[in-house]
This record gives sequence, structure tokens and C-alpha cells, in this order.
Amino acid sequence: MIPVFLNRSIFFFTLFFLAGCVSQPLNSPYPREEAEQNNLYSSFSERPKHLDPAQSYSSNEVTFTAQIYEPPFQYHFLKRPYTLVPLTAVEVPAPRYFNAKGEGLKENDPAEQVAYSTYEIKIQPGIRYQPHPAFAQDAGGRPLYHALGPGALDRISAIGDFKETGSRELLAEDYVYQIKRLAHPKIHSPIQGFMSEYIVGLKELAATLQQAQQKAGAGAFLDLREYPLSGVEVVDRYTYRIRIAGKYPQFIYWLAMPFFAPIPHEADRFYSQPGLIRKNVTLDWYPVGTGPYMLAINNPNRQMVLMRNPNFHGERYPSEGEPEDQEAGLLADAGKPLPFIDKVVFSLEKEGIPIWNKFLQGYYDNAGIASDNFDQAVRIGGQGDADLTEEMRKKGIRLVTSVETSTFYLGFNMLDPVVGGNSESARKLRQAIGIAVDEEESIAIFRNGRGIAMQGPIPPGIFGYREGEAGINRYVYDWVNGRPQRKPIEAARRLLAEAGYPGGRDAKTGQPLVLNFDTTGTGPEAKSSFDWMRKQFEKLSIQLVIRNTDYNRFQDKMLKGTGQIFQWGWNADYPDPENFLFLLYGPNAKAEKNGENAANYANPEFDRLFEKMKNMGNTPERQALIDQMVERVRHDAPWAAGFHPKQFGLFHAWYQKAKPNLMANNTLKYARIDPVLRARQRQAWNRPVWWPVAIIVVILVMGTLPAVATYRRREEGRLK
Repeated sequence: MIPVFLNRSIFFFTLFFLAGCVSQPLNSPYPREEAEQNNLYSSFSERPKHLDPAQSYSSNEVTFTAQIYEPPFQYHFLKRPYTLVPLTAVEVPAPRYFNAKGEGLKENDPAEQVAYSTYEIKIQPGIRYQPHPAFAQDAGGRPLYHALGPGALDRISAIGDFKETGSRELLAEDYVYQIKRLAHPKIHSPIQGFMSEYIVGLKELAATLQQAQQKAGAGAFLDLREYPLSGVEVVDRYTYRIRIAGKYPQFIYWLAMPFFAPIPHEADRFYSQPGLIRKNVTLDWYPVGTGPYMLAINNPNRQMVLMRNPNFHGERYPSEGEPEDQEAGLLADAGKPLPFIDKVVFSLEKEGIPIWNKFLQGYYDNAGIASDNFDQAVRIGGQGDADLTEEMRKKGIRLVTSVETSTFYLGFNMLDPVVGGNSESARKLRQAIGIAVDEEESIAIFRNGRGIAMQGPIPPGIFGYREGEAGINRYVYDWVNGRPQRKPIEAARRLLAEAGYPGGRDAKTGQPLVLNFDTTGTGPEAKSSFDWMRKQFEKLSIQLVIRNTDYNRFQDKMLKGTGQIFQWGWNADYPDPENFLFLLYGPNAKAEKNGENAANYANPEFDRLFEKMKNMGNTPERQALIDQMVERVRHDAPWAAGFHPKQFGLFHAWYQKAKPNLMANNTLKYARIDPVLRARQRQAWNRPVWWPVAIIVVILVMGTLPAVATYRRREEGRLK
């Protein structure tokens, strides 16, 4: 039997022990030794399917690939508009242009004279790959793991099971090798078809590799160094040259994507071994790169962990940015070596509520804001400005917002006999609707204020966008007290009358004007948005009919040009105005041509300016052409209204260097954490409530007292 005094000792010892366990909160999901480590904690919700840079093209994959692989160029972390700068390259090269005879041309020579363009890229010497078994060698310099037999794989189930690793210097041939991989028949790169139209010889290489693979056998390894690519060549150890057909200045932006990151031939050979493929030890699962981080743990059912690459070449934090960056503290680390974080831990979270709760507890360093949590985190002011709630302020949380490089719009089918065409009547009808559809109200109701009303097709952050009064759409807005203000509904009604529809009726027939809105929306939220849209047209006494269909039927209408009014959107592939203005280029019409000009807008002057503008550098002359094009679109109004989405992010006080960069994905290297402050805040926000435990222990102890007393009486009786 345990004496009563011992029960009490256990009780007090237990309380003392629990009280002593405060170096880390009891509900922490992380190991105790990580409490003050220089780690960043985040989450992911979907398993990355591809980590091979030739195949990966999804946002949930680039979260990882962009930290590991290094293409030659990247986007400047702080500058806006988005600007390309060297990453592994020495500089961003200017293309050279040649005619069909091989004679050099000047930048301003007509684009139709350019037969091909060349980009000569010089990389920095001394950059090394992460430690990896693909580079491991024996004493004689021969690869250790390039010819693994069945017995050698008995104890191999993950990349970490290999005892030896090695490394080597990054070479120009590694970039050339990766470009060839885009044409490999077993890889199925999503950009192979598109790039074959530009990179000289890529289409022919794809056919050659297809034949070679068939001849060698499906499981045979093809060493791509043995197959030349006419448009891509190694100039010297640190230089390579790419030749593309015609003039395509936007090609340089593709060279900032992981598709064009280097892959060493050693890794390709290592991962081609059938035994490793059967064990899922592949490049799709275990990347190998030169970037600031390497993938240490790939367990997509629980956790993905990036560790600092010990061989990283020591990139420096930028020393210049926008004027407000200095005041925001974003230049305090100018010139310091990157990365700042030692380890990045991504935990699997399939639901939004756990992410939100763990963020509030301090277990995630930053978070987005779901609709369910928006009112808890953010309040919207009378002018539509977003601010944090008092609860968030007390925790020291910061709200960081940025406008996405996307445009969503309400469009007209310019082939339609009522709302389309170039007549003055149709144009004024479209302009009137543009005023009536209150995009600011829509953003406030359906997006929690997360967006800005569109003034033109180009979003902020892209060259060609005009700030302030110079950038407003004068057909829809007035400039009042330093802000754009939507014109009054009376102005829209006057335009409607001038269009031949006074009071929403056809002046010739007296019949009410009935328009059709083609859409694919479903569910309660869609119904609310449809009701709202009807009310916008009711301001002009126009009857709006919602024609709701499934996506396939909607696509069919758009391809045949039988829709009337619709909603569409576009996310930037690269930060160039061409990537938005081409949405209104006549030859890109959706109807019959299956282009991205969903409005089927065709204006000869706009098309002429587009063809001149698209191949220019970002010069004042190009800006002048863009201004003319945007003015033409505003006047013709093929798009009635629209918005650019706004991204909201929450960051704890210990998370520094938070500036969203919506074109760059390799930004983890810039983040800085104060782990001591984080540990202190976690303690304060997750203090255990001990009194229920104490009450339970007391009840348990008190409950044993009668039994103890009975037992003692029995023992005393026996002794007598």
C-alpha cells in the first residue's frame, strides 16, 4: 500500500514537474529542442506531384522547387514594376537579332526582318551543387552509385540511405542539358510544345529522342550530351547560347522559371536506374540543385522540410528597392548573406481551421485569411481601406497586402448584334453599363474588400500601368479629392438614352431592353452574385437574364461567339504588358480561333499598336504606345468593369522582411525570424490552465482516503 503522505508527495511533485515544463508549451506540435531554433514554420494542403523542374508547373510545387533550383535569372525582391536581375548569371543579357542572311540587326529594326534572336548567358564561376549521392565518387574518381545492382538496393528506400555524397561546380552544360530534357519523350514537359515554336531545333530533337528511345528500349538511359540541339550550345565552361526563332523579347522571362534551371547529367543518370525508380527514388521526389535550400524530408502525408544548403554560393540581400522600403525596415539587412533561415518546416493541413488556430497560437509564422476568419482578422474602413482588428493588433500581428498580377473582367461579345460592334449606339450602351456596374461594391460584398477596381487591362506592378489620376478610366470615373470616384448613375442613364434606349427601352420599338449574362456559377454564393448583377442593370431599367450552364456548354458558346455578356479572367505568365494586352488583340479572338481574346474585340488601330509594342523594350516610347492602346480600349469598352484581386497576408511580429512578390517564388531566402521573441510569445499565448488538473488530482487523492483508512483499520485489527 502507498501511504497517504506519499500520495501527497506525488501530487505536489506532479504539479512541480508540470510547472517546470515551460521551456515550451505543452501543446506545441514541434520537438522541444526546436523551441528557439532559427526555423520557419508553414503549412501545405496538397502533395506536390512533380519536383522535376522539366515537369513541375503548379503553384503548390513551385513553393519547393523555387527554393532548390536556380535558373539564370530571378525577379528583384523589392523593386516594382517587377524587374529581372541575375541569379546564377553574371548579368541579364540583351538579345542580339539577325536576319535570314545571318546579318546583325538593331533593336529598333522592324520585327518582321528578324529571322532569329540569340541570348548569350554567362554564369558565375564557383557555384556548387548541394551534397548528393549522384556526385559521390570512389578513390579513382569513378561514380559510386551509377550502376547499382539488386543487392546494393536492399537497404535503400530513400535518398538519405546512401552513405556517401559529393558535389561539383555548376557548369554551362548543365543548363543546356536541362533544355534538352524538355524534349525527352519520357518526361512530357508541359512547355515542350510551346517552346518548340521558339527554341531552334527543339522540335527536331524531340523526334530524334523519340526514335532513339524506341531503338534503345523503354528502360534505356539516353545521355543527352550525345544528342545536339542546334539552337542551344555550350560556348565555354561558364557560357551558353540560346537561339530562338524570330523576335520574342518575353522569352527572357521564361529563363527565370525552374523549367530552365540546371540539371547535371550525373543526376539524370543516377535517377534513371530501374531499381531506384521502383523505390520512387527519382528526381520527381528528391530534387538536386544549387539553391539556398535542399529538400531534407519528403513525407507529403505529414511534413516537408527544407534545410539550408551547406554549399550555397552566398547571395546577398538587395541594397535598393522602392522609396517606402527603407522606412518599412526592408533594407536593414542590405548586403548581408542569404538565406537567413536555417530550416523551413511545412506541415500537412487539409482544413483551414487548424491552420488559423495554429497561427493564432504562434505555431505558424504567417497565414492567409479565409472568408470564415476575415471578420476576426480585418475590418474595412469607410473608404474601403483594410485594417487589423484590435485582437490582431494586441498580438503584434501585421497585415501585408499586395495587388495580384491578375485581371478579372465583365466582358461583351463584340460579335453580338446588340452589345457588340463599333457603332456609336453599341459603344455608349457598353459605357453606360460600365458606369452602372459598381465594382467597388462587388469587391466589398463578395471579396471582403480584397481587390481594386480595374482602370484598364494592365494590373499594378506591370510596366505600362499608370498610377493616380493619370491612370483612371475617364469614361467611368472622375478624380475627386485625390481618389477615383465612379460617375453618378445619371451619367450612365444619359449615355443609355444617347444609345437609343431611354429608360431601358428601345426608342424605335418601345420594347424593353433584355440582355443575357452567360455564366457557370452554382451554389448559394453564385445566386447572391447573380441577384447583385441583376440589380446593377436594373439601375438602368435593363432586364438581365442569367443563362447559367455547365462549363463545357459555356466554353462552346464562347468558341462559337454566341454568348453576350460574360465574366473572364487572366493571371500573368510573366510581368510584361504584352501578356495582358494580347487579350484584346484581334487575331487572338476566342470565336473560331480559340485565342484568349474572349471579347472578340477587333480594332485595327489597337492591333497596329500592339504589333509595334509587343517586341519593344520597356522604354518611354513603349509606354506612349501602351497609353494609346489603353485609351482605345477604354473608349470602345469591350470590357464593362473588372478588378485586380488583392492578396492579404498576416505575419507575426517575429517574421521580418515580409514584402509579397507575386512573380518571384524563391523568396524564402529573404525571410528573417526572431526565434527568441517567438518562443516568448508562444509561452504567453499557450499557458496551461492547471486548476482543473489540480481539482482532479485532489478528488482522486480524497477518493483514496476512505479506502486507505479502511485498509489501515484492517491491518491494525490483525496486529491485535
